Amino acid sequence: MLSDTSIKARLEQFLGTVFGLVFLGLAVVVTVETVTRKLFNVSLQGADELGGYALAVGATFGFSIALLGRTHVRVDVLHGNLPDWVQGGLNWLSAVSLAALALLLAYLAWFVIQDTQAYKSVSQTPWATPLVIPQTAWLVGLIIFAVIALGSAVYATGLLLKGQLHLLDRDFGPRSTKNDVADELDDIRARGLTKMEANR
Repeated sequence: MLSDTSIKARLEQFLGTVFGLVFLGLAVVVTVETVTRKLFNVSLQGADELGGYALAVGATFGFSIALLGRTHVRVDVLHGNLPDWVQGGLNWLSAVSLAALALLLAYLAWFVIQDTQAYKSVSQTPWATPLVIPQTAWLVGLIIFAVIALGSAVYATGLLLKGQLHLLDRDFGPRSTKNDVADELDDIRARGLTKMEANR
C-alpha cells in the first residue's frame, strides 16, 4: 500500500478501469456470439476461450485492486482483542506474506511462459491461439500485483520499525464495519457533489 493517498487512488482507478474494460470487452464478444448464433446460425467459436483469458488476466488486476482497497479477506475474530503490539506484528506479517506470495506467483508465471515459448504451445481450440499472448498479459498483471505488494511490505516495515502501530493498523489492519460505513458515506457525498455540479 502506498502512503500517498492520491497516488493510491489514481492507481486504484486505473486498475479498476482496466479490469472493467477487460470484462466489458468479454461481454461484447459474448453478446455478438449469442446474436450471430441465434439469428444466423454462425458461431465465433471463441467466446469460451476469451472468457478463460479474461478471467485469468482480470483476476490479477483484481488482486491489486483488493490490495489497494484493503478488501482481501482476513479472519479478524481475535485481532481486535489483542494488544496493539501483537496487532501491529500481525498486520506487518500479513503485508510481508502477501508480498512473498505475489513475488512467487510472478516468478513461477515467468517460467510457465518460458515453457510455452519453448514448446510453441497453442490453445486446443479452433483459434489455436499462441498461449504466450494471453499468458504475457497474465504475467503483466501478476508483476503489477507483485510490485504493489512489495511496496506495501516495505511501507509496512518502515511503520513497524518507527513504532507507528496506529498507522500500521490503519493502513494494513482488517477493515472494520466503521471503515466500510465511512467509505460508503464518502462515496455518497462525492456523488452528491458531482450531481450538484452537473445540475449547475
